[in-house]
Amino acid sequence: MSEQQPKISQCKALNKIKSFEVDHTKIHKGIFISRIDDDIVTYDLRMVQPNLPPFLENAGLHSFEHLLATYVRSSEISSKIVYAGPMGCRTGFYLLTRNIDHATVISTLKETMKFIAEFEGELPGESEVECGNYLDHDIPKAKEYGREFLDVIKNWTVEMINY
Repeated sequence: MSEQQPKISQCKALNKIKSFEVDHTKIHKGIFISRIDDDIVTYDLRMVQPNLPPFLENAGLHSFEHLLATYVRSSEISSKIVYAGPMGCRTGFYLLTRNIDHATVISTLKETMKFIAEFEGELPGESEVECGNYLDHDIPKAKEYGREFLDVIKNWTVEMINY
């Protein structure tokens, strides 16, 4: 006997999520506040303009994610990091923080991009034991993404973080 899957009509109405309410035709590269929920701030790190290829390539995005997440979770603001991970659309990353000012986040992201752009050595979390897709990495591409995004945000200020 198979279990029946609920139909959408049997579920409550689906709410439109906040990130779908942003006009993606007006988004450009940079660091932006996506939303604020109590003491958690979600930053959009837009590395690619939406709907304008090329998008971030999977292997480079994956290596970039390992470096981004490892660096911010090892930085002076590590206790304030809730999450760092990629956007499904492959245009950038989300960074969720708690109880930290925007200027410190921007400064830390500049340091992080410099770290990624200049990274040498073994990629953190790259082994089969540590990573669910350990064969899909591209460190040179991740470094390129870091250099390009650092160029975008090098003069970024708190006054620029609203969409």
